[in-house]
Amino acid sequence: MPQVKIHPSWSRVLEAEFEKDYFKELTSFVRHAASTTTVYPEGKNIFRAFELCPFESTKVVILGQDPYHGPGQANGLCFSVNDDIRLPPSLQNIYKEIQTDLGITMPRKGNLDNWARQGVLLLNATLTVQANQAGSHQRKGWEQFTDAVIQELSDKGENLVFLLWGKYAQDKGRIIDRDKHLVLTAAHPSPLSAYNGFYGCKHFSQTNQHLTSIGSPPINWEKI
Repeated sequence: MPQVKIHPSWSRVLEAEFEKDYFKELTSFVRHAASTTTVYPEGKNIFRAFELCPFESTKVVILGQDPYHGPGQANGLCFSVNDDIRLPPSLQNIYKEIQTDLGITMPRKGNLDNWARQGVLLLNATLTVQANQAGSHQRKGWEQFTDAVIQELSDKGENLVFLLWGKYAQDKGRIIDRDKHLVLTAAHPSPLSAYNGFYGCKHFSQTNQHLTSIGSPPINWEKI
């Protein structure tokens, strides 16, 4: 694995996972892929979600599938792009739902760092991808790793909110303890499915209502 940054809280939680055989094999795969092909995101950003959102600070989990596979898009947070990159369609639809749900006008920037810093873990199920080849790093070990992340959050977290958009995220979320956490499901925000239940889901207001009800500050979704 290329040199990565990760918050010490996550290092402690995932220490045992990093020592497992499958993760060592995954590390070798990513290193080889990065030396022979173009891999996104760049090495220093692979674990960026875990750098910006410490384990103890996590209040909300949004689960994506793959990193963006176009040049300059992936920055280590699901659905997020850097400010100089055109908003991808799914992120545009997320912004539309926020505007409808909360009555706020979203900026035209796509960097979601400030969500992460407020306690939103923006987690892709697969943390790397080969350029221009969606899904190319699936079934190499990342899914087992991110299942372990979700399991740790479910077991050790309290009153978290999980936003699961689309069948893939919903299937992956079956390990979440619904007695401890709020799990909200909807269609994926992709243009292919947003009209089938993502628009109108009101997940952003529901998330903030839940956080307020347990005495936790709501997420400022407008802060991009």
